[in-house]
Amino acid sequence: MFEMPGELSEFTIYFLIFASMVTSFISSAFGIGGGAILIGLLAIKLPPFALLPIHGIVQIGSNFGRTLIFLKDVKRDVLLPFSIGTVLGSFIGGTFFIQIEPWLLQLIVALFILWSVFGKIPAIGATHVVFGGMFSGFFTMFFGASGTLVAGMVKTMKLEPVKHTATHSALMTIQHLIKVVIFGFVGFVYADYFLLITAMIVSGFVGTVIGKKILINFGKKYFKLVLNIILTLIALNLIWNAIKMSGYLISI
Repeated sequence: MFEMPGELSEFTIYFLIFASMVTSFISSAFGIGGGAILIGLLAIKLPPFALLPIHGIVQIGSNFGRTLIFLKDVKRDVLLPFSIGTVLGSFIGGTFFIQIEPWLLQLIVALFILWSVFGKIPAIGATHVVFGGMFSGFFTMFFGASGTLVAGMVKTMKLEPVKHTATHSALMTIQHLIKVVIFGFVGFVYADYFLLITAMIVSGFVGTVIGKKILINFGKKYFKLVLNIILTLIALNLIWNAIKMSGYLISI
C-alpha cells in the first residue's frame, strides 16, 4: 500500500503527479477541462484496467478539494436530485454499456454540449437535474470524464463564475464517488495504487488553490468566453472521434 506501483517508471510517477496539479489548476481557473485532459494523459501511462478507477478517485480528491475551497458558493438545492440521477444512470451504464455503440454516445454528448453553448436549454429545475445526473452518470461509466457534460448543464443555471465552479465541483465529487464505489464492487483494488493516488490528490489540491486565485481575480472578464470555447472544442473533438469510430470516413 505504501509503495509506488512497480509497473510504472519513476518518470511516469512524477509525470502523473505533475499532471494532476496542472489539470486541477485548469478546472479551478476555467471551470472545466482538467478532468478530460487528465484522463487522456492517464490513458498514455496507465494499464487499461486501472484507467477509469484511478481517474475517478483522483478526481474525487481534486473536486472535493475545490468544493471545500468554494463551499459557501455551492448551489445546494441541486445536489440531491443530481445524486439520485447519477445513481440511476451509473447503474444503467454499468449494466447495459455493451449494447450501445461508443461513437453514438460520443455524438449525443457532443450535440448536447453544443446545444448548451449555442442553444437555449430550459431553466434547470429538479426534474432536469435528475435527468442531467442520469445522462452524465451513464456517460461516466464509459469514458470517465463526464465533466464537460455536467458543465453544460450547470452553464444553463447562469451562475456567477465562482458559483459555477463551486457547484460543478460539488456535482462532480458526487458523480466520481458513485463511480469509484461501483468499480470497487466489481473488483478493482485501489490499495495497489494508494501512494500514487494520494500524491496526485495532494498535487491536485495545490493546483486548485492556485487556480482559485486566477478565477477570483479575473473570472468575470474571461470566464464565459473561455468556458464556451473549451466546451465547443471538446464537442467538436467528440464529433470527430464519433465519425472515425463509426467507420464513416473509411466508407467514403
